Amino acid sequence: MNKSELIDAIAAHAEISKAAAGRALDGAIEAVKDALKKGDMVTLVGFGTFYVGERSARNGRNPRTGKTIKIAAARLPKFRAGKSLKEAVQPPGKK
Repeated sequence: MNKSELIDAIAAHAEISKAAAGRALDGAIEAVKDALKKGDMVTLVGFGTFYVGERSARNGRNPRTGKTIKIAAARLPKFRAGKSLKEAVQPPGKK
């Protein structure tokens, strides 16, 4: 599913126009970005949690030359699925 298909689905489920659904989706995405930028977690009960993970600096290897390089530390957005989402994607009869 791409963004336009998601907007269509939101519009159909919420019985609103596609333009309003697009603005709502863009607003939600911006709100999640702003919260993560501040280091906050965004928890949507039953769906999951967006949070910022830390990756420490480490040494790597350039595959072309074989030379050791330093890879800088990084902050990365991460997502942890909630229980309801995990259960929704399980095959029927599987626990």
